[in-house]
Amino acid sequence: MTGWTEYGLALTLFVASHFLPRVGGLRERLIGVVGRRVYFGVYGLLSTILLVWVVSAAIRAPYVDLWPQLPWTRWVPNIAMPIAMILVTCGTGLRQPFTLGGKRGAEFDPARPGFAAISRHPLFLALALWSGAHLVPNGDLAMVILFGSFLVMALAAIPAFDARARHSLGGSAGAFFANTAILSLSPLIRGDWMRANARGTAIRVAAGLLLWIALLYLHSVIIGVSPFPI
Repeated sequence: MTGWTEYGLALTLFVASHFLPRVGGLRERLIGVVGRRVYFGVYGLLSTILLVWVVSAAIRAPYVDLWPQLPWTRWVPNIAMPIAMILVTCGTGLRQPFTLGGKRGAEFDPARPGFAAISRHPLFLALALWSGAHLVPNGDLAMVILFGSFLVMALAAIPAFDARARHSLGGSAGAFFANTAILSLSPLIRGDWMRANARGTAIRVAAGLLLWIALLYLHSVIIGVSPFPI
């Protein structure tokens, strides 16, 4: 299997694994057979395996230079990734089910939106930040395809999930969108939101920064490339 063939196959299977289960109610039928916990456990494991394969196949693909990697370009992901990791830790388990990482089956309370007041799609924004920031220093064709695909998927998913929320919530959709945002920092200067959420958010922000530091120093070990500007 040539480098491009393997890469194309890995990327196709990864994308297909995120869209095919939604075709014709396949996901719901599988959940009905094996149960929600087993389905999402197996699906999460499969997605992780495919993601690792896609990234490793991209690294092995033939190198085709589209733009050079200048030293300053490495600053872009180094600046963006702390924000992305904070979005990941703050968005995991978000108490609104209409997004990646949201609590399934949770009922959204407009009076207590939590972090959704800052972003109702923090994991999609984190994915967009990660992929968009890594596009800048990685100008070879395989990496442009990899990070560009993730960027498009993340940005396309936001309106798709919002449309699902409007359809599912019906008449209460107005309250949902009025009390959440794609991205807004205004809750951070609101006393009521800060009193209810400051402590929990601060803990998650600290966890996100610790995760960023860990990934920063593991980058060379896992990816084989130093993330630091030369």
